Amino acid sequence: MVERRICSFCGNELEPGTGKLYIRKDGTIYHFCSNKCQKNLLKLKRVPRKVRWSRLYSKS
Repeated sequence: MVERRICSFCGNELEPGTGKLYIRKDGTIYHFCSNKCQKNLLKLKRVPRKVRWSRLYSKS
């Protein structure tokens, strides 16, 4: 059975074979559904709880 992954930033479910995998030097693994999510987390250093379009915004 194929494991489904969840985007590290927005919380959307990723289909198998799609998205990006990013691994930091410290071993932290991130899964991203789009370039938008990757840039918001890594380059702009935004917190998903404070971004309105992420699923994690509504949970807090």
